[in-house]
Amino acid sequence: MKTSTFENNMRTILVIVAILFFLMPIFWLLTTSFKFGREAFTIPPKWIFFDYTLKNFVEVLQNTQTPRFLLNSIIVSAGATTLSLLLGVPAGYAIARSKSALINSSAYFFLLLLMIPPIAMLIPFYLVMRDLHLLGSYASLIILDTVFDAAFVVWMMRSYFKDVPQEIEEAALVDGASPLQAFTRIALPLSVPGIVASALYCIIFSWNDFLFALMLTSPKTKTIPLGILASFSAVEISWGTMAVMSIFAIIPALIITLFLNRYFVQGLTMGSAKG
Repeated sequence: MKTSTFENNMRTILVIVAILFFLMPIFWLLTTSFKFGREAFTIPPKWIFFDYTLKNFVEVLQNTQTPRFLLNSIIVSAGATTLSLLLGVPAGYAIARSKSALINSSAYFFLLLLMIPPIAMLIPFYLVMRDLHLLGSYASLIILDTVFDAAFVVWMMRSYFKDVPQEIEEAALVDGASPLQAFTRIALPLSVPGIVASALYCIIFSWNDFLFALMLTSPKTKTIPLGILASFSAVEISWGTMAVMSIFAIIPALIITLFLNRYFVQGLTMGSAKG
């Protein structure tokens, strides 16, 4: 059934309005990063025509530890993502291929884990890390992020592996391949979109984590969300500095998402077909 010109135009207008709505915070950050402090909240707001300045960028690069914060975030996100995939992908495959009803039901345990408020696990985990003398280290934050990331990876990959035809693996087993070879040479290559989608979720969760980083890091291991918090003080809020640091925080995640967007959409689509 062909859609009318009016319906196409309305759909286009709605899409444009939605895009503009979601891009407004980004546009605000961009404009604020080039404004003097007094112009950040002028009424009526100046969106395009105002006195541009690079003062905020100079301030961030010279007087803050933003490069260090970004490096710490990269280390934590890469560590948590790698560990989550190493644990979650094989676990999701094992649950998907298991014929045991008990093991299949265990997948809901990981879903339940995702429903637990993060703050409920923070204090016990803080005490454990204190006793292990890991407070303030990358390891403490990576491990706690992995608890939630790996749970999502298991649930996601279980659903994804169920969509991968098992007959292909059975044919490989008949040809003499071991179960491990069937997993590494057949199942894994076919599940790359699902792995990428899971990895992107882990990266975004770890990159944006504020609560765990606030409690578990030291001045040397602070991540970029805590760096942005430093723009707030008892005297004033440096909106320009905050906007610049926020832009620096967005860029790495944005680049990764743009490069892997095709796999991300495909992985989410196929992974949601079966629960």
